[in-house]
Amino acid sequence: MKDSSDEEEVSLGCSTLTLSPLVPESPPLRRSQPISINTNRKKGSEILSSSDSPIPNPFPDLCNLSLLSSSLPSESSDKFVIKVYGDESAYKTILIGRQATAREVCQLLVQSAHCSDEDNWALLEIYPTLGLERCLEDHEVVLEVQATWSVKVEARFMFSKNYDKYEFFHIQWRFFANAMISDSEDAMKKMTSTVFIRELTSNGKSPQIKGFFNLKGYFKTSWKKMFFTLRRSGLYISTKKTDNEHLKEFANLSVSNVYKVVDGKRYGAPTEFNFCIKPTKSQGQVKDLKIMCAETEEMRKMWICAFRLFKCGRQIKLNYNAISESKLAPRTPSKSENSLVAMDFTGKAGGRVIANPTEAQNAEQEEAQAWRKRETLRFCQPNTNSEPQDFSVHETHPWFYGGLSRNEAEKLIEKQGLVDGMFLMRRSQQHENCFVLSLCHELKVKHFIVIPVLEDGKKYLTLDDGKTRFIDLLQLVEFHQINKGALPVCLTRPCICLPL
Repeated sequence: MKDSSDEEEVSLGCSTLTLSPLVPESPPLRRSQPISINTNRKKGSEILSSSDSPIPNPFPDLCNLSLLSSSLPSESSDKFVIKVYGDESAYKTILIGRQATAREVCQLLVQSAHCSDEDNWALLEIYPTLGLERCLEDHEVVLEVQATWSVKVEARFMFSKNYDKYEFFHIQWRFFANAMISDSEDAMKKMTSTVFIRELTSNGKSPQIKGFFNLKGYFKTSWKKMFFTLRRSGLYISTKKTDNEHLKEFANLSVSNVYKVVDGKRYGAPTEFNFCIKPTKSQGQVKDLKIMCAETEEMRKMWICAFRLFKCGRQIKLNYNAISESKLAPRTPSKSENSLVAMDFTGKAGGRVIANPTEAQNAEQEEAQAWRKRETLRFCQPNTNSEPQDFSVHETHPWFYGGLSRNEAEKLIEKQGLVDGMFLMRRSQQHENCFVLSLCHELKVKHFIVIPVLEDGKKYLTLDDGKTRFIDLLQLVEFHQINKGALPVCLTRPCICLPL
């Protein structure tokens, strides 16, 4: 008897047994797919917005999402965020336009830091792991420079003083050695340094500069002396000085930049005066760098400036002229300065407003001189105490660096240009109650001890064993800014670091 409702079927002839599964077969597995979540929720026939919360917000102004979103640049915005370092660790993020130049970024940083000194600031391109740095030209677009960076090598922008950026315009009659420069069409036709700079900045003739350098090979200690020729068409190399017929192109100026090697010992060079030619689209590998070693700092500085002039000399001249014209233009006062007026309180009828600008400027100078005279009388009072004189008036000035070491002072001055007259003041680490004046002269940093002396119960500071005495460091600096005295050169450019 066979029941049609039975789920078992037995066939004895073929000895087969078929059983239906005890557990229903599960549907085939499907991977989870993203679904869109509607930001609006329905409650009955009402539509509730996700921003509406059943719990009242005690701080509606702080949690306003529309306010936060409006402060951020949209995807279609023409503003971009870059990070600029003030030193090795401190940095500041700023918002710039797509076509913002290096000079515009420097002006923005000076204004945001409320710095009164607007001259000689520069934006540097730094490769910390490679030990390379260069000063961006004023016309270079910052975002275009950043776009050439490789993700494999760390690179950053640094904001710093740079006094030697246009130094060759100030001393152009002696900047380039006459024996190294000539006309590329006629090597026997020599030219002066002034003519050489003029030709490079006016798209005139085709000058050239020649010289020997040590070139780094593939291995770290492999250096070979080669002869280089720099022209408008590029940098050429040969093994002999007189072998002009077999010049080999070494670097293309249009797709390369010249960098200063900060740490000369990094690549095992014969001297510490190294510089490097790096392709613009390089991945930052050492094998892509063309590292050269000069005999002196003067030679390295000369060739770095020559490379810049050959690459974009006419534009550099325009940049320099723009800076010179901006110095002559009257400065627009800020909003806070517009709210101030010059007053004269010498009369008996009370104060009066000084409307004449010349009279206001003279009153300002007289007030400054009167303040200095009062401070001089105060410091020159007899002091018989054994305690040292408190010369703290200098601590608010940007050229004073406290307990900066000798090595750090040399690196800081070298970083800002090695220009004659650049200086900073610091405390002596070897002599108590003494100071050290670190001064740049002829591309070298020299250090002068400032000691306190006691005379007739009054304490002074001196640089020349008491022949010239000063009541404080401020008076000493002001004197040597117009009189070199015992120094080899006057103090002209303070070494300044602006905190970001």
